[in-house]
Amino acid sequence: MTQNLIENGQLNRSAAAESLQQFLLKLTSAAKLDLNIKVNALAAGSAPDAGGAEIFADVGGRDKDLLLERGAELLHAIEHLALRALRLESPWQDKILLDSGGYRALRIEELRMTARVAAERVQTSRQPFKLNPMSARERRIVHLALQEFPGVRTESIGMGEQRQVVIHPADGKTSK
Repeated sequence: MTQNLIENGQLNRSAAAESLQQFLLKLTSAAKLDLNIKVNALAAGSAPDAGGAEIFADVGGRDKDLLLERGAELLHAIEHLALRALRLESPWQDKILLDSGGYRALRIEELRMTARVAAERVQTSRQPFKLNPMSARERRIVHLALQEFPGVRTESIGMGEQRQVVIHPADGKTSK
């Protein structure tokens, strides 16, 4: 897992997928979790998904429910450990996505819908709207979802785990 996963400014998808697979197998074995792991990399030349991911790991099996308890806390923790084990720096971390039974895919769609509804509210009320604190990956999804949305602009505010997306009227004028 110590091999260089970045080559010529690009993620070596096949090497990263293999390293991720090895790490997840070792981790689940050591934790005595009954999980099946399937890691896929986008084909060379394929564009990343809307969240920027190029390597996808689907984790399922008998202990899947443990992964998804309390807002998928364990799934997020395993993803965090995997990113550390692969020694990927911040800009490359969004290239890897762990999911279980479509949980993350559903969350991404939920974020997009929330962003659209909030943007419509901002268009109508002409008042900025703050979303709840979220991870950098989730904030990116919201920013991208509203990039082409007419009449609004977004920004992230706050520090650390308390960073939030704020949706503003595009012209900066608010109603009194």
